[in-house]
Amino acid sequence: MFKCINRTAYITRYLKSKGSGVCVTQGFRLVSSVPLRMTEPAVRRLVTEIVRSPEDKRDYRGLEFSNGLKAMLISDPTTDKSSAALDVHIGSLSDPENISGLAHFCEHMLFLGTEKYPKENEYSQFLSEHAGSSNAFTSGEHTNYYFDVSHEHLQGALDRFAQFFLCPLFDESCKDREVNAVDSEHEKNLMNDSWRLFQLEKATGNPNHPFSKFGTGNKLTLETRPCKEGIDIRQELLKFHSTYYSANLMGLCVLGRESLDELASMVEKLFGEVENKNVPVPEFPEHPFQEEHLKQLYKVVPIKDIRNLYVTFPIPDLQKYYKSNPGHYLGHLIGHEGPGSLLSELKSKGWVNTLVGGQKEGAKGFMFFIINVDLTEEGLLHVDDIIFHMFQYIQKLRTEGPQEWVFEECKDLSRVAFRFKDKERPRGYTSKVAGLLHYYPLEEVLAAEYLLEDFRPDLIEMVLDKLRPENVRVAVVSKSFEGQTDQTEEWYGTQYKQEAISEESMTKWANADFNGKFKLPMRNEFIPTNFEIYSLEKDSPPVPTLIKDTAMSKVWFKQDDKFFLPKACLNFEFFSPFAYVDPLHCNMAYLYLELLKDSLNEYAYAAELAGLSYDLQNTVYGMYLSVKGYNDKQHILLKKIIEKMATFEIDEKRFDIIKEAYMRSLNNFRAEQPHQHAIYYLRLLMTEVAWTKDELKEALDDVTLPRLRAFIPQLLSRLHIESLLHGNITKESALSMMQMVEDTLIEHAQSKPLLPSQLIRYREVQVPDGGWYVYQQRNEVHNNCGIEIYYQTDMQATNENMLLELFCQIVSEPCFNTLRTKEQLGYIVFSGLRRANGVQGLRFIIQSEKAPHYLESRVEAFLYAMKTTLEEMSDEAFQKHIQALAIRRLDKPKKLSAECAKYWGEIISQQYNFDRDNIEVAHLKTLTKENIINFYRERLTVEAPKRHKVSVHVLSREMDSCPIVGEFPAQNDVNLAPAPSLPQPILIQDMTEFKRSLPLFPLVKPHINFMAAKL
Repeated sequence: MFKCINRTAYITRYLKSKGSGVCVTQGFRLVSSVPLRMTEPAVRRLVTEIVRSPEDKRDYRGLEFSNGLKAMLISDPTTDKSSAALDVHIGSLSDPENISGLAHFCEHMLFLGTEKYPKENEYSQFLSEHAGSSNAFTSGEHTNYYFDVSHEHLQGALDRFAQFFLCPLFDESCKDREVNAVDSEHEKNLMNDSWRLFQLEKATGNPNHPFSKFGTGNKLTLETRPCKEGIDIRQELLKFHSTYYSANLMGLCVLGRESLDELASMVEKLFGEVENKNVPVPEFPEHPFQEEHLKQLYKVVPIKDIRNLYVTFPIPDLQKYYKSNPGHYLGHLIGHEGPGSLLSELKSKGWVNTLVGGQKEGAKGFMFFIINVDLTEEGLLHVDDIIFHMFQYIQKLRTEGPQEWVFEECKDLSRVAFRFKDKERPRGYTSKVAGLLHYYPLEEVLAAEYLLEDFRPDLIEMVLDKLRPENVRVAVVSKSFEGQTDQTEEWYGTQYKQEAISEESMTKWANADFNGKFKLPMRNEFIPTNFEIYSLEKDSPPVPTLIKDTAMSKVWFKQDDKFFLPKACLNFEFFSPFAYVDPLHCNMAYLYLELLKDSLNEYAYAAELAGLSYDLQNTVYGMYLSVKGYNDKQHILLKKIIEKMATFEIDEKRFDIIKEAYMRSLNNFRAEQPHQHAIYYLRLLMTEVAWTKDELKEALDDVTLPRLRAFIPQLLSRLHIESLLHGNITKESALSMMQMVEDTLIEHAQSKPLLPSQLIRYREVQVPDGGWYVYQQRNEVHNNCGIEIYYQTDMQATNENMLLELFCQIVSEPCFNTLRTKEQLGYIVFSGLRRANGVQGLRFIIQSEKAPHYLESRVEAFLYAMKTTLEEMSDEAFQKHIQALAIRRLDKPKKLSAECAKYWGEIISQQYNFDRDNIEVAHLKTLTKENIINFYRERLTVEAPKRHKVSVHVLSREMDSCPIVGEFPAQNDVNLAPAPSLPQPILIQDMTEFKRSLPLFPLVKPHINFMAAKL
């Protein structure tokens, strides 16, 4: 897979950038708007000619302020949410030597009060009351802050936001508490292999290079050690902010309904005052990997049972060559997955399953080129040979020289991707654009990542020349190295051994010869050429309609009437009673589809590069298939997938490899986060039928090749297909695609329709009035506890849905403010609704170093305190919450796939309430404060007659046992709200017994009458 790995992620967040270089020679337009009246000297330069996608109807203006701040203004009169983001070109690489994590801590602290708005939750409360949200991240070179808010309230939110950069308080008591959130964030990542490997790479380079720093920080680096050394962290925060938070290092992006002039005047008033300290952008001209860090092999012990090989080369910073993007060209070829590719050959040898190749960003001044693969058991024994093949492939690229047609194809893919780009959600868009302002001229910011203009063979050869054995670093990750290591990484405790790569291997790799199996990719037949938008059919209904309803299939159809791009989403659910009968069948359904996807990979990779992807997975009811992207060649890919499904022949070698990988993934569940375990156990408890990871593991040995071969025809023998075909397609083509699917299955797999009585749905366990059950388990990997507390309220219906959602809206911000910001229970603190199988309720999820029964009592204390909050809430405040929820619910999907996902959710839940948002919001507006107080009294207070509660406590690896409920005398602490006295819950000893002893809810009735739904 070709991946470009982006610099704006703390952890190396992998960003797919298939075909994301783009040329804008045809199909783009320049945006021009009325020049700003230059009355104020705040703006030094104004840019109206901004290259944008021809489908982008928003207005843009670039501003360069006299203080050096760069801004991009976006006027979108149709937006539901406004948004802004500010990116400071400073990150953890600029932390002081002796205070790891200061940049990250500063990011946390800015949210907690400013001179103009001293209340510590003022910003988050304002956003919460106006349908908004916010977040931030810190990476090596960037600290990026962003928010969205209901479009009428941009001014108020922007005013509160701007103060972060003008006059933060860094309040002493907030600092003492918030250091716990940073510590908890690090604790969450401690046993995560991605974070561990990321830090190990930093630790094994030049120790004097800023790249080697520990960016997250923890209690040791931000409190204990500074305290011991007499360092005042508050003073350090103030110093860091006043030194680096300089206007010339800031990129600002603001999106709203206002005109460009109005946005400009708003931004000038607030950000024109930010001081310019003329701080130079940090540059790192020396690479962290010097001579002594190359030709090294690292053997690393992971937490999960994974086997990976990481091959890394230091390369110069290629950022300035963005119009020719040599790294993209090489990543496209080395990371290719089609016939004749490096991956193809390594897979056919049975050594690897996946490959990622491409440039990885380091910081301003240095980059990396990586080739990463996962290893099979056999592959682990052939690491030298795998790397030899990599050098053979690289040698082939050298011998053949840069190919202009390959560059032109990348350029074509990029041009199409830019021309038909989906509209982005405001919050993600402003955050991204704010970061890009540091790298590209204002005119090109929107297009830069898609601009492939100049074919530069000299640059491609320059990068190729760096990919030589003498520049290589190799890391092999495997559990098999346990007990054979002699070094421990400082921050995460990763066990590893470093050794020089043998001369023998170096010589062998240096002499990598021609391999006839390697071929350059074929020309991509999937690149779309027909972009015609079909005219809307007469009286085209605004929601999906049922255009076919037979024993074999139901087809829902919706022609796109909003986005008018040449794209479509095809969704299919294949119901089969054999898919989930028992753990054995569930395993076989999973392996069948994994093997199927594995064998389709070479074929489908070209489609994926050309913006056409598919997803195929087993479900509790059968199989789910979706095909998304440009509609031009969609039917070709769909036909291929269905034919392969119906005629699939399993390869024995692939069967063994994929079964072994599946077994490891089941075992690795033990190393997931405690809060993830809590969510998993609650699902097992509440669903009528659900197989556990342990049950699946036990049954996996019984899956043999003959058994799996016999299972496939059985699975396909009786089917019912429900589908939604949505996008730039006609009713005729939708029907003919479905006919093709049915005909293929009938012809090759002799599929017959299911009986209506076989179309079963699983139901949810019904907790009795006043019932409280606790289930306990231990997480043997993480040293944190996790808890999910679920208050089951009722079945889904309009009134019940709105009462629950409104209650969640009211408690969301106070919950975070109380349990995380004030009480510092942990980094992960969540409240919201839980819905499954037509039943719903309120849930709290917390991950913490504190014991589960203590967390339980704090959640109950919080809920108890909500009584006063609700009773004392003014009508104005209550109406604000109704308004905020209404805006959230009516926020229009930004792209076809998001709208389609909404409709598909209605279909698979078999509720079919396609106009749900409008119906429910109309009801929401009739609710009174009295309704919510009654809902709270009846269902949520400790003495509520219809309270139904299930708690899952996940203990940390250090805890042998924990009481299920407790009184905490320390709660007399004046700062803590008192917890109510809790009854004795019932401990669930046996999950099956628990489910057997309780009734099930009925299924929700469909919203529509099927006879009326048919056209």
